[in-house]
Amino acid sequence: MGIKVAGWVVVTVAIVATIGCDRATKHAATTMLSGQPDHSYLADTVRLGYVENSGGFLSLGADWPPALRTMFFTVATGTMLLTLAVVALRRRHDKWSGLGFALFLAGGASNWVDRMARGSVVDFLNIGVGPMRTGVFNIADVAIMLGAGIFVLAEFRRNRPRKLSSSTGDRPA
Repeated sequence: MGIKVAGWVVVTVAIVATIGCDRATKHAATTMLSGQPDHSYLADTVRLGYVENSGGFLSLGADWPPALRTMFFTVATGTMLLTLAVVALRRRHDKWSGLGFALFLAGGASNWVDRMARGSVVDFLNIGVGPMRTGVFNIADVAIMLGAGIFVLAEFRRNRPRKLSSSTGDRPA
């Protein structure tokens, strides 16, 4: 088995916390921000505003015909998430790559649930300074990006060549 019991606990907590936090913040955004002007905090570094994103990352595909959007963002994404979950369960992970995979899958699954239920994803966060701003995003998007970053760094760390211990070329014991 790829992850030991303690690892499964961490992965399970990460998944439940990610999905729970994302669902709660999207509900709060829907009830408190919908129909309201954006709220600005920390000298306009953080903006909160309700947006329904029918596309993907940075609204990519939002202008596609509804049938194509449904096929791509619901069917294809659901298939990809299921495939990644199977790969994650079968693959041997260290604790960091397992955590990265879990965050990525949990964020993707939470956004996928929105697409299944409403045909769009609730986004509400925007950060930046002056004209340099991010697109509007949500907690699931943060989990996806954080999970991908953790996974990639863990894999680079795991796959880097070991340093030789001395000038004789001997490997460390």
